[in-house]
Amino acid sequence: MASADEDRFRVRPSPPKARSGARPKGFVSQVLKAVSKSGAKASGARGARPASTFGRGRVAAGMTGRGLGANARRVVIKSRFVVLRRAGATAVSAHLRYIEREGVTRDGQKGQAYGADTDAADLKDFEGRGRGDRHQFRFIVSPEDAVDLDDLKGFTRQLMRRMETDLETPLDWVAVDHWDTDNPHTHIVLRGWIGSGRQGRDLVIAPDYMAHGMRLRASEIATEWLGPRTEAEMHRSLQREMDQQRLTSLDRQLLRQAMANIVDLTEAPGTTQGIQRQTLLRARLQCLEAMALVERIDANRWLLAPGMEPALAAMGERADILRTMHRAMKGEQRELVTDPPVDVTVIGRIAAKGLDDELHDRPYLVVDGIDGRAHYLKLPAGTDLAELPIDGIVKARPPAQERAVDRNILAVARGGIYTTARHQAQLAQAGDHDPQVTTEVHVRRLEALRRSGVVERVADGVWAVPPDLLQKARQHDAQKAAGHVIELRSHLSIEQQAKAMGTTWLDRGLVADNAKGQSVAQGFGTQVREAMSRRVDFLADQGLAERRGQRVILTRNLLATLRDRELASMGQGLQQQTGKTWRPVLDGQPVSGVYRQSIQLASGRFAMLDDGMGFSLVPWRPVIEKRIGMSLSAVVRSSSVTWEVSQQRTLSI
Repeated sequence: MASADEDRFRVRPSPPKARSGARPKGFVSQVLKAVSKSGAKASGARGARPASTFGRGRVAAGMTGRGLGANARRVVIKSRFVVLRRAGATAVSAHLRYIEREGVTRDGQKGQAYGADTDAADLKDFEGRGRGDRHQFRFIVSPEDAVDLDDLKGFTRQLMRRMETDLETPLDWVAVDHWDTDNPHTHIVLRGWIGSGRQGRDLVIAPDYMAHGMRLRASEIATEWLGPRTEAEMHRSLQREMDQQRLTSLDRQLLRQAMANIVDLTEAPGTTQGIQRQTLLRARLQCLEAMALVERIDANRWLLAPGMEPALAAMGERADILRTMHRAMKGEQRELVTDPPVDVTVIGRIAAKGLDDELHDRPYLVVDGIDGRAHYLKLPAGTDLAELPIDGIVKARPPAQERAVDRNILAVARGGIYTTARHQAQLAQAGDHDPQVTTEVHVRRLEALRRSGVVERVADGVWAVPPDLLQKARQHDAQKAAGHVIELRSHLSIEQQAKAMGTTWLDRGLVADNAKGQSVAQGFGTQVREAMSRRVDFLADQGLAERRGQRVILTRNLLATLRDRELASMGQGLQQQTGKTWRPVLDGQPVSGVYRQSIQLASGRFAMLDDGMGFSLVPWRPVIEKRIGMSLSAVVRSSSVTWEVSQQRTLSI
């Protein structure tokens, strides 16, 4: 009987059935996911990975490069997949504007975008076509022998035609060639959409093709154009790498050969080429030993330092930064600071600007400081370099400074609760003329902190604040800034400021009498002192300053006087152009109108409000720029301004 029961019973292994909820994933999918989480790799060569199973080009990725040998021309391609919704509304236009910037051509002129069948592509049209796209691809194509190719446009077009064949679809792209570095390269922006209108669909490229296929196609083309590398060329290329302070192909070979961080060169290669390469590896190991990145065990074995690869990468980055700074200073002698401490304030002129990482749009500034040194500052991604002109004056301050607004919030709070009513009552008792305007500043700060989870809004005008608000607020600001906070102090050079009719950075320094104290008698600090002397002469001619020996006597309310004179001059000029009456803004009185445009003056940036019969010039704030053409109102009090769309909604102060 037992035997019969056993015959009827069959074990059928299967994944457990879900009793409720969503349908479970397939068993194979679960296994693959678990393997992926474990960090396991496919069997085979070191670092191998399974082939792509999705996206266009997965077949071509396995077919490309089969005819290429060790003597093929080398091409480096950096790629980035950009989700446009996450990147921000202005990310695409900023990137396109940057790659077509001044000084990137062979003769130092502005770059010109081109496409498959045009030498003058319209970037605004390209941006418009891709406005509704989900994503975008960005590539930097850098052939090792780009100088010998001559026609980078032709090379890029042939590469994109072969990509169209591999991906089995027409591609919508633009490109700009850059010749402003030691390695000429091409920026390619590819739309993530194929087809037209609603009939199209997202372009999905196989990861393997992105990682390998595209590079091998470019290598094929370069090899076809220039022919394979000769043994002499390959040997010279490796010789150039031998003593370089950066990560090289020789270093990558050493890392591949290492077992437990030990490189063993005991076994002699059988070919002449192999012997030459091993000789170069030994020479490279000797250079790395001098850098304290390897340690000799015996005549044939070396121990690689655990951090050798990132250390060499950092050396290469620093060397690139130094070359950039030398070009920016144009022969002027300065101490070069490649990585200034984030807690140090830097003030000076913008000597150069660009992208530290061109693929990820991470900008940098080279600031010629009043301390007599040049500083290389990495800025947060998304910083608009167009708002930071060359020779303009900037202040780079630490991000983690306590804000007065945060201290006020903490002082007003009782039992961890801040209320606008209590704050307004305290302000009124202290003699504040408009407590509501003051509390609106604090509410905007609280809203920003709420979005980061630092505070909690309990009700209208009521906020729960933690006892360590100051510390958490500093952390919030530091994360948002991701480095120094850049403040543009003047868009004018100090030469222009010396004779400008308006409130300048030099004037603020004269009034505060601190610019000379912070500057040193060398480098840009010397230039600032000389410009201040010329500024005093100009102010004296205008009846706004007087020299008494070594002392300089400034007229009362100098900054306001200069600003008012400049506004009057600009207002009268616009009045003649538009035929509308210029209405000066009075302190404390509201002004309304349609926001027509912004105007950059020496005293700062101003918004033009048009009420139909006349117009006013009001201090501009970034928050209103998206509201051009809309009706706004503002109230100016001393040096502050409050912007409103309506009586209920305040925009900026």
